[in-house]
Amino acid sequence: MNLSYIATLMPALMQGLAQTLKLFALTLLFSLPLGLVFTLGSISRVPPLRWVSRIYIWIFRGTPLMLQLFFIYYGLPFMGLTFDRFPAAVLTFVLNYAAYFAEIYRAGIQSIDRGQHEAAKTLGFTPWQTMRYIIIPQTVSRVIPPVCNETITLVKDTALVTAIGVGELLKAAQGAVNRDVNITAYAVAALIYLAITFVMTMAYERLERYFSRHQKKEG
Repeated sequence: MNLSYIATLMPALMQGLAQTLKLFALTLLFSLPLGLVFTLGSISRVPPLRWVSRIYIWIFRGTPLMLQLFFIYYGLPFMGLTFDRFPAAVLTFVLNYAAYFAEIYRAGIQSIDRGQHEAAKTLGFTPWQTMRYIIIPQTVSRVIPPVCNETITLVKDTALVTAIGVGELLKAAQGAVNRDVNITAYAVAALIYLAITFVMTMAYERLERYFSRHQKKEG
């Protein structure tokens, strides 16, 4: 492997990586809290709110992310809504991942014993207080593993935005391969993705162990 050639690839790949990490960070920043909003909506006692939330989750979990990306970037302009490439990618990813996080949160909330709701009601807690102070804190440790898995998937899914011309890591590697007729850039990009997911996996394992110990102490 020609190290000097790899060195010439790195500036473009690092620039693409910066876009990948920016998309990743913005998606998490907005989709994690938005997912909670739709979770609470999907279990709400208000029928319109419940059904709107459930239909949203059903649509975004039931259709391919690539199709959603094409619809927002290429389809919405026909309705008078136009986005640049990167904002379109962020919007698509936020809406898609919020739906997946919403289902993860819902499963976590519904895994809490119903007796705790009744106990909180007996103590005079309102439904909102019960959710905020009793249910959600217990849910956090239960949803960490699936949320972590989704975020690792998100790192890899960022490569899909190449389809609408966003200059992320894969796009940068693809440009180098097409220019030099040499697949080294793909190999380097793969190693970068592997390094990111490895670091994230290690961090999440430590986080899971922390919450596991915390739960045992409380028990």
